[in-house]
Amino acid sequence: MPTNQQIVLDNRPDGEAVASNFKLVTAETPALTDNQVLVKHHYMSLDPYMRGRMNDSKSYAASQALGEVMIGGTVGEVVESKHPKFAVGDKVVGMGGWQQYSVVDASQPGALRKVDTTHVPLSYYLGAVGMPGVTAWYGLVKIINPKAGETVVISAATGAVGSAFGALAKARGCRAVGIAGGPEKCKYAVEELGFDACIDYKQHKDMYSLAKALKEHCPDGIDGYFENVGGMILDAVLLRMNAFGRIAVCGMIAGYDGQPLPLANPALILVNRLKVEGFIVSEHMEVWPEALTELGTLVATGKLRPRETIAEGLAAAPEAFLGLLKGKNFGKQLVKLV
Repeated sequence: MPTNQQIVLDNRPDGEAVASNFKLVTAETPALTDNQVLVKHHYMSLDPYMRGRMNDSKSYAASQALGEVMIGGTVGEVVESKHPKFAVGDKVVGMGGWQQYSVVDASQPGALRKVDTTHVPLSYYLGAVGMPGVTAWYGLVKIINPKAGETVVISAATGAVGSAFGALAKARGCRAVGIAGGPEKCKYAVEELGFDACIDYKQHKDMYSLAKALKEHCPDGIDGYFENVGGMILDAVLLRMNAFGRIAVCGMIAGYDGQPLPLANPALILVNRLKVEGFIVSEHMEVWPEALTELGTLVATGKLRPRETIAEGLAAAPEAFLGLLKGKNFGKQLVKLV
């Protein structure tokens, strides 16, 4: 059996996460038992939610255990199988974590899924046609539930979730406005992802300045907002929400260092009778087939053209992850392992 390199959580962050929170170790891969599959990972996913798991605090999911392999999505190929439905060479997506190989009990529902790479590249199953894409789909379709002609806005518009959101919103006849950091990301949002406009939040020092830009690009107000960031951006959006607007709360990356994120004007939720709903996409597995079908079609037909930032080799994962938390990535952040 192959030797397996892994990255474990060595210690918990005190405030901002740092590279020394992680440790690279080597382990032997165990022999397979019945129904198990050995997967060689080609790519692993880095996602903002991982930062919350590093804390030892109450959240929607259990904290990452110290000394254990960091959790995370992976795509790769089956190199050995003792399960009748998986053959050597099958391309699969799962939650293999920050390591080169994983042993998976393939009899567990949802533990491993075969994917077709004929029209969709393997790495896209960790982004546009994977968990981030389904996240965008759920927040837009099930919570915001827009009508054609409505205006929808998303923060972190050029990330893995945001890029899928733009294509999904345009497919429903919406005006789609993004918020992103820097002119290059905003240009990509409009020219490649199909957003009607994109606002560079780095050009705005406070919520009033950002709200003024939102007024300019959303002249009819905002009917739906998909929240990935929190902080000043949420405060600015609340100033522009229409009555009976809907807000899907997916992430609060501005607060991932553990500090509370106060709301400047929560009364606006009452004044505008807003629906504000947080969600975790893994709790809604029933929608994944429908969402993945639509996302795969958008990619195959060229209507969704996601970008990827790829770090090379497992040892590069911690620095790439810390860069992701600071917005240094462009599109989906991956680590290439083969």
